[in-house]
Amino acid sequence: MKTKENTGWTPLAHSDEDLERMKLAPDTAQTRAPSFRLAWNDQDFLTRRELRSVRLQLELLKPEMILTERGIRSTVILFGGARIPEPGGDAWAAKNETQQKNLLANAKYYEEAREFARLCSRHSASYDHCEFVVVTGGGPGVMEAGNRGAADVGAPSIGLNIVLPHEQAPNEYVTPELCFNFHYFAVRKMHFIMRAKAVAVFPGGFGTMDELFETLTLIQTGRMERVPVILFGKDFWANAINVDYLAEQGTISPNDGDLLTFVDTAAEAWSVISDFYELERDEAAE
Repeated sequence: MKTKENTGWTPLAHSDEDLERMKLAPDTAQTRAPSFRLAWNDQDFLTRRELRSVRLQLELLKPEMILTERGIRSTVILFGGARIPEPGGDAWAAKNETQQKNLLANAKYYEEAREFARLCSRHSASYDHCEFVVVTGGGPGVMEAGNRGAADVGAPSIGLNIVLPHEQAPNEYVTPELCFNFHYFAVRKMHFIMRAKAVAVFPGGFGTMDELFETLTLIQTGRMERVPVILFGKDFWANAINVDYLAEQGTISPNDGDLLTFVDTAAEAWSVISDFYELERDEAAE
């Protein structure tokens, strides 16, 4: 009878085992050559322009696999400005006195984002933190407030960071096991939207506007199911965008403005979500 003991048969090696075996190779000109490296362990090879499609796939797969393994089925997105300070904090991004005054005034949205994240995370607990999980861009400002609010009530939260010319370090409130980093904006955006049950947008700049209008476009074109899109700060958004004007000009449909709901407080926002999904009133009030 043939067995692996008397035939010399060995099981197929896993990739991690091959890595260890590579360390045992003799040190020669051949083994030091870049061409000898295992392709998937060759950083110089993987970062070549021709490998962009592979890197895109990897950035899509890694967070997807981790979130699936964690059992996270749905999220609530918090978009908003990285420059908005905590109440009582420093308007570090201000370039002049006007900006300093307005950033300090807008610090109230930090606290509303934090409270909104608390409300979402308390409700998420009834689903073992698999539904309505807070997700942010992982950085400072409104993003920090969102992750911080989840941490306040002992809930996990997700941070989708991205490498920028001016380094964006993850805020300290993101759940470490759910802190991701991206090179490609497009893949990062997909991960924001793929599980979203609601989108909360706080005052912000170009990045915030980009995420807002992309979300609206996906809903408008039917590429994404309709979810509540909630804009915090009625006065801010009344000045920042004029949806009625776009409708009057015929560049959007007259009812496209109905995709947006404007609020000022976390309680109002959670009420919008609870009504949309017909959550139990006692749950919505917790």
